[in-house]
Amino acid sequence: MFVHEATILHADVDSFYASVEQRDDPSLRGRPVIVGAGVVLAASYEAKAYGIRTAMGGRLARRLCPRAVVVAPRMSAYAEASKAIYKVFDDTTPLVEGLSIDEAFLDVRGMKRLAGGPAEIAVRLKREVRARVGLPITVGVARTKFLAKVASGVAKPDGLLVVPPDRELAFLHALPVERLWGVGAVTADKLHQLGITTVGQIASLPEDALVSALGRASGRQLHALAHNRDARRVQPRRRRGSIGAQCALGRRQRSPEDIDAVLLGLVERVTRRLRAARRVGRTVVLRLRFDDFSRATRSFTLHEPTAETRAVLDTSRALLATAMPLIQRQGLTLVGVAVGNLQDDCPAQLVLPFDGRGGIALDLAVDEIRNRFGSTALVRAVLLGRGSGLSIPLLPD
Repeated sequence: MFVHEATILHADVDSFYASVEQRDDPSLRGRPVIVGAGVVLAASYEAKAYGIRTAMGGRLARRLCPRAVVVAPRMSAYAEASKAIYKVFDDTTPLVEGLSIDEAFLDVRGMKRLAGGPAEIAVRLKREVRARVGLPITVGVARTKFLAKVASGVAKPDGLLVVPPDRELAFLHALPVERLWGVGAVTADKLHQLGITTVGQIASLPEDALVSALGRASGRQLHALAHNRDARRVQPRRRRGSIGAQCALGRRQRSPEDIDAVLLGLVERVTRRLRAARRVGRTVVLRLRFDDFSRATRSFTLHEPTAETRAVLDTSRALLATAMPLIQRQGLTLVGVAVGNLQDDCPAQLVLPFDGRGGIALDLAVDEIRNRFGSTALVRAVLLGRGSGLSIPLLPD
């Protein structure tokens, strides 16, 4: 159904971790702030002005901006700030779709009599987040989710941009191709080689030409987005399509045994979350980032969905083995594991009592002990004395 009014808000806190640090320590305000020493987890806009970006090595970041203040991450503070932000979102409209701990879509259709028009609501939302949480937030308002997110990206930092329906394509077509969802460095390079630098140039091409250049899925998606065709609705309480975890390793050289231990810790974290959420999945995904900031992804789809630690670990190890030549050549700075193709309801095996034979029953028994006595009550021998890495705050599974 075509919506004639721009009623979708995309709200995104600016440099979330760094903004929380500047909120809680007034001496950091107006100064370049880096969260994380070995690898940059977040950078304030003052630091970004020097070219510092998320996932950059700490040494390079400090060379780019020697006067930057480096602070240790405080995940509990970020989790509390996220809860406060979402309380403001929920007080604004019942239709809130969370994307991450600091970012959400809000649908304000039908609220004009009660709360004013979308632009008025967006102004009030920014004011409330600043007053109640103490953080800057940028809001984009448009007729589609895609364009609302693009608008907030253009409006950053601490901005508000409303894209009226009659100005959608004029606004969108003037933007660089990198603003489209799905256009990363590789796709952007392919487009640039074809002489395409703006969204308008993509929109002027036939769909089959894009499919020929980029592949069926990517070509069709970019053609639709370049014309602002996005029929997705804001979905409150939408469940995750995948559950994952990642660990930044820094620049230090890691042995295969070290990498395997990190992988094991990540798989345990992911599968425990799967079981707690009573979900199982079929596709195991391994994500790697290298010293030169390039990335690689490996995935494998199992015959049956699972939340068993051993099954996911064995698959992850097999995927890692295929990437070892790359790791040896390029170094490794980040490992991530995710399980996708999720099913909402766990099979009967997930509620079986522990019978001494291991498998999912053993996993559940270990989960119960950790739930009762703490996550460190039972630790695999190979992980003793090793840090578990930062536990990134997440939306509920």
